[in-house]
Amino acid sequence: MKLKGIRVLDLSAFLPGPHMTMMLADQGADVIMVEPANGVGEPTREIGYRSADGVSVWFRNIARGKRSLKINLKDAEGRRFFHKLAKSADVLVESFRPGVTKRLGIDYQTLNALNPRLVYCSISAFGQSGPLRDKPAHDLTVQALAGIAALNLGLEDGKPAAPNMPSADAIASLMAMSAILMALLGRERSGKGDYIDLSMYDALLAWTPNVTGPVFAEDAHPEPKHMRSFGGAAMYHIYETADGAFIVLGGSEVKFARNLLTALGRLDLLPYAEIEPGPEQAPLRAFFKDEFASRTRAEWETFLAPIDCCWAAVRSLKDAFADPHSLHRQMLLTDDQGNRHIGAPIKYADEPAQPNLKLPGYGEHSVEIGKALGMDEATLNELVERGII
Repeated sequence: MKLKGIRVLDLSAFLPGPHMTMMLADQGADVIMVEPANGVGEPTREIGYRSADGVSVWFRNIARGKRSLKINLKDAEGRRFFHKLAKSADVLVESFRPGVTKRLGIDYQTLNALNPRLVYCSISAFGQSGPLRDKPAHDLTVQALAGIAALNLGLEDGKPAAPNMPSADAIASLMAMSAILMALLGRERSGKGDYIDLSMYDALLAWTPNVTGPVFAEDAHPEPKHMRSFGGAAMYHIYETADGAFIVLGGSEVKFARNLLTALGRLDLLPYAEIEPGPEQAPLRAFFKDEFASRTRAEWETFLAPIDCCWAAVRSLKDAFADPHSLHRQMLLTDDQGNRHIGAPIKYADEPAQPNLKLPGYGEHSVEIGKALGMDEATLNELVERGII
């Protein structure tokens, strides 16, 4: 596999870091979850829905294929253990609030002196510098301050709704993985690791090219209901059907509008699809609203099937995972006990991902890792008895 031989120390928690390191594990990396010796470890072990075996579904889908080291980094012996481990690592990922790693003695400067080849990635809400550096935050807070929550407005009431996807977490995760892999590639040339300051806030702002038009072109606040991506385009819109279900039109190219309006016998409305999204497209949106309300979702699926345009029925996540396409793409995996896992999205032709669906017990590999570092059994047993590992 692509990352065989790469060791990753994962001190992050919840979603951005752990999901990203799981994807590295799927591709062969040796990922060690460095969990606090607080009796709980990774918080998602205890959060959310549980499958029949009592395991959190969230934890199952961020922790597979990893090893677990329980360790008290506030103890001098715990830090010495960790420093030995850091010397053998290629990548470290952490998501503490800025300044915490310095207090624990595991900051980049300290570890770089021990291992100059280490790629060290800090994922935080707002970065390691700046006025918002110390502000506590999770995904929704970051989306609000980055202007993203304000784009998720109801088209009728104009009020923001809580986003359904943790885009700050997800985008930061992908950015972090890209940054780490680039740093590893750069290390092949320079022989040196690097430090990555990855801000969820920065990552969100970087992903706004398609919605920043009013801001940069007119120095104006976006008005989502008039914008192409959020309701201003008749051919990029959600419409309710006669049975209370919904159909999406998801492609505003004129060729798609022509195909659909021809099938509906209203090619006279095509000029509205040829102008910029906004209030001027209201007659076309009104036509589609009435038209889609005249038939059931099933009837529309039959009608739209042969038409070359972007459309889809709005369905649930349960339906999506059960879809034959999802199964064909191996996006639903089942382990020997019948527990379901989200599949690996990165698909190489050579050396494909090989997800290891085994989950690590809390601190399961602490002694094993210590022995591999050359520590004797008596010392390790003492650390276990004192609760340091």
